[in-house]
Amino acid sequence: MGMSTHIAGIVPPDETWQKKKAAYDACREAGIPIPKELDAFFGGEPPDPSGVVISLDRTAVVKEWSSESASGFEVDLAGLPKHIKILRFYNAW
Repeated sequence: MGMSTHIAGIVPPDETWQKKKAAYDACREAGIPIPKELDAFFGGEPPDPSGVVISLDRTAVVKEWSSESASGFEVDLAGLPKHIKILRFYNAW
């Protein structure tokens, strides 16, 4: 199994996020399936306390980069949506 590196943009919680998180929690507590719209808002994952996580993999703002002894990614910050305030770089196995 190999390792892959991913990049996500994070939109910090706002009033909409707080309301949708409350609805998500209420559904979980009541044992009700999470509605599709709510599930899609959180990217198919439980709500991340950091906010809405948006995958930036394979988008125009991220490109692979390499030199003779290193490889990674470059992120065009000017191309990011203005509501993204945090970048998360993570490895997954």
